[in-house]
Amino acid sequence: MQLLFVTNSNSEGNNSKYYSGDRGILSLMYHRFNENKYPSTNIKMNIFREQMKIVKNLNYKFYDPKLLIEKFNEPKAEKKILITIDDGFKSFYNEAWPFLREKKIPFILFVSTEPVGKKGYMNWDEIKEIDNSEFGHIGHHSHSHEYLIDMSEEEFIEDIETSTKIFKDKLGYSPLIFSYPFGEYSLYMKNYISNNFKIAFGQHSGIIDINKDKFELPRFPINEKYGELKRFKSLINYNPLEYKILKPEEKKLNNQNNPPKLIVEFFKKQKNIKNISCYSNDGGIWKKSNLKFKNNIMTINFTEPFIPRRGRINCSLNEDGKWRWFGTQFTIRPD
Repeated sequence: MQLLFVTNSNSEGNNSKYYSGDRGILSLMYHRFNENKYPSTNIKMNIFREQMKIVKNLNYKFYDPKLLIEKFNEPKAEKKILITIDDGFKSFYNEAWPFLREKKIPFILFVSTEPVGKKGYMNWDEIKEIDNSEFGHIGHHSHSHEYLIDMSEEEFIEDIETSTKIFKDKLGYSPLIFSYPFGEYSLYMKNYISNNFKIAFGQHSGIIDINKDKFELPRFPINEKYGELKRFKSLINYNPLEYKILKPEEKKLNNQNNPPKLIVEFFKKQKNIKNISCYSNDGGIWKKSNLKFKNNIMTINFTEPFIPRRGRINCSLNEDGKWRWFGTQFTIRPD
């Protein structure tokens, strides 16, 4: 389903920058279904069905992806759940698509154009079936699905433009919602994407609110390990932790800027902010971060450099029994 909209600028209104009380959009990321030999990217269908039942039993509503563009800057009075699926594996079409169609659950399917039609992947007729449905929305996921951050700027642009041309040829349009392969991006890549798309997702955990950057939106990756039902029921209840500024904006680290200094400016209206706890995997081991506060500005000075390939920081806050969460991710590419 093509997402239509009217807007003046891709970057306009990227951050509303006021404490909104937005209940947020909790986005879940899936890949394979019932492909048990790939546990790091697979979810078993019986578990997936139970997860969707948990969402229903908690009275959360599924979010229509077209509203990401149309109403991003409008705070949500009730938390919503957004389903996203990356890569267009055949197992999604065979296993999950019939269930989602039957239950009328909206979702985004992020497609990389190069593997379409190859063994283990959906073909264009199947993608068009999703696109023509009432519930399925197609997202842009590059052409090659390689590590785009390792490419030169010219190679990166060529990869995206190749995919865009193929989408236009096969679907009659190119999707305006993007998903970074592996959740990796540099500031250059993000700036390019922001000038050519309306929304972009990473693979760091967190809940979307109107103050999150439209071009590095969080998602909770769900697989066999991180899709266990007890954990799922816990994370599905998380709420946004809103902030005004997060630095550094450059998420690609090398020998010169690793480790970075993470600076987060929270809103003055956020309660109990100094009770926040953060954990990071600098040095290759998850540990509690040493936080420093000056008023509503939090600084983390990491004790060790992050180890290739990805560095992650997750922060949570218990606000009167309501858990708030945000995370961020760096990609480490030594010189």
